[in-house]
Amino acid sequence: MRRAAGPAGGPERGREEPQDQENEFDALLVGRRIRQLRLDRGMTLEALGEAIGRAASQVSVLENGKREPRLGDLQRVARALGVTLEALLSREAPSRRAALEIALERVQRGPLFAALNIEPLAVRRSLSDAAIETILALHDELDRVNRERAATPEEARRANTELREQMRRQDNYFPELEAEAAKLLEAVGHRAGPLSQRVAADLAARLGFTLHYVGDLPTSTRSVSDLAHRRIYLPARSTEDPRGEVLRALARHVLDVREPRDYAQFLAQRVQTNYLAAALMVPERGAVAFLSEAKQRRELSVEDLRDAFAVTYETAAHRFTNLATRHFGIPVHFIKVHESGSISKAYANDQAQFPTDALGAVEGQLVCRQWAARQVFAVEDRLSPYHQYTDKPNGSYWCTSSIQSSRHGVFSVSVGTPFAHTKWFRGRDTTNRHSSTCPDPQCCHRPSSALTERWANAALPDARLESSLLAAVPVDAFTGVDHIEVYEFLERHAPTERAASINRSTGQPLP
Repeated sequence: MRRAAGPAGGPERGREEPQDQENEFDALLVGRRIRQLRLDRGMTLEALGEAIGRAASQVSVLENGKREPRLGDLQRVARALGVTLEALLSREAPSRRAALEIALERVQRGPLFAALNIEPLAVRRSLSDAAIETILALHDELDRVNRERAATPEEARRANTELREQMRRQDNYFPELEAEAAKLLEAVGHRAGPLSQRVAADLAARLGFTLHYVGDLPTSTRSVSDLAHRRIYLPARSTEDPRGEVLRALARHVLDVREPRDYAQFLAQRVQTNYLAAALMVPERGAVAFLSEAKQRRELSVEDLRDAFAVTYETAAHRFTNLATRHFGIPVHFIKVHESGSISKAYANDQAQFPTDALGAVEGQLVCRQWAARQVFAVEDRLSPYHQYTDKPNGSYWCTSSIQSSRHGVFSVSVGTPFAHTKWFRGRDTTNRHSSTCPDPQCCHRPSSALTERWANAALPDARLESSLLAAVPVDAFTGVDHIEVYEFLERHAPTERAASINRSTGQPLP
């Protein structure tokens, strides 16, 4: 399986390298090699130019890597210098000094140096190796600080907005992840029905991992993997589906996830690991067959999908959005809302207009009080699904909503579709109907004139300040993972030398 979002880290000293090193021509490296070979042979620019039929100025441009030469030019240069073309195109720098000069040239041609608005430093023989190394170290530190400053809540919201747009373009459907889930389930012999905890453990064993449930899992993590001993540590007590915790941890290994470089990669990894875990619990083939039959009966229901595969309502709602458009041509939207009214998650390909901030971000915005996602909190019966039609500025929508409780609070999870597609769903006969004119602030974000007149000068609320508004981004740990805590945890739980030498398949000590 191809890596989900690329490996963490980067080339030595943090500088960008071509992604395809095998095929990409490096004019700067070749130019430095030509210069080194020319100097080693005591040739002047004029002499080499005469030998290849070019002016000395053209040879200088070639050696400085400012243009990509034709193959014929390179062949003539190789002959003039008495080397093979293969040797001339070697990926290794001709010397340590040349490697330093090449690195300095690259950073001075990069966007960060350009943003400093200072003149590039001429690379002369009088410039010592130590001076170049100092300049490179300063550049790397500036690059680190620059990336750290970019790791802000604003950057996270921008990355999340771009990711949501990508999901919308592909109808929140990832065929490669569906195929990977099917392959994994086939490997452990799971054919149909709910995926049991035992099958999840079998899948872990097949991938070479043992599962360990502990009471001291680092608070900043959902799971911790010990790659040296092929162990996955999970919380001994959890309010979530334990199968989901196992499968999300395994999905990281199947997708070859590494420490993310930035928010965009972090969010993409999270989406893909969650998607693969859900596709394992609610397999595409079985779910499509189940939903196809329900659609024929005009009885589509997220609750029934939940019960058929023994998953949470939220997982069933996610899987419905994955499959509804691709397999049934039904545009949908999904929204998870905290009881305070703020949006936690959202997705739409049905033109549903969520509230957004100036960056286009949805998460954290207050949803209209007239939407089903807010109205459901006022319903006494929280065990039954709540259905509602909402007339919005861009048309009428039908939604089904359910209340879910977790250690993070109480949320409503809603799936909706435009009125024209309501005919396929159970609950379409509801009499619940509301009208919303949001984003018009007169809709529900301002009190009525009568209430304002009565209380504007008589109310003094004490606001609850959300700590996240003032929280700084953790230095070198924008994901929030406490690596000291994680490493100390792994040290406590690492098997002894003797225990580590046990054959996993037989349970016997290795010879």
